[in-house]
Amino acid sequence: MERRLALELASTIRHNGDGGVTDDLATAHGTTRWIQEQADLLTDHLPAGGITADEGLRSEIIELRRAVRTLFARAVGPAPPSPADARQLMSATQALAHLNTVAAREPVAPYLDWPLDGAPTARLLSAETDPKVRLVTALARAAIDFLSGPQRERLRACTAPRCVRYFVKSHGRQEWCKPSCGNRARAARHYRRQRMATDGSSPPP
Repeated sequence: MERRLALELASTIRHNGDGGVTDDLATAHGTTRWIQEQADLLTDHLPAGGITADEGLRSEIIELRRAVRTLFARAVGPAPPSPADARQLMSATQALAHLNTVAAREPVAPYLDWPLDGAPTARLLSAETDPKVRLVTALARAAIDFLSGPQRERLRACTAPRCVRYFVKSHGRQEWCKPSCGNRARAARHYRRQRMATDGSSPPP
């Protein structure tokens, strides 16, 4: 479930419905709202009252997102990455170093629990007391988990007009992140063919 956090973080840059791109982390207030929306995925990493983002935390999350989107762009290659920030990405080496550095900020240790009437279970206990550090490390580790797992092979950048999202293919023939993007792509393709027929040009292959 935590792997979803990586996609949710990358998706804070998205199409705004009016032909442009919006950033859910553009302000500290927007960042706080986004963190609250991920509460079910961050249950083990947030204090009971949640976190109010300041500019420092917002900047940390944005820089981590930049690293994650850089590695997403690498993962979908040789297909083109999302056009939203393709010219503003880190180098892959820099992105890897940043992701690993952030993930290592929270010291954790395995803890074994074995009740007399049950099976043993293991969990990680954190020695970190700063909830903001716990938050950014959780995001970084979710990205590492995603990029090192099987879903990376199914990661795609949506090719629909104006869409800038990354998504995981749920079936072999899926081309777009959601049906509305498919409808928009088919409409654009139909329009191009009509233009070609009107102009007397050959349609694209």
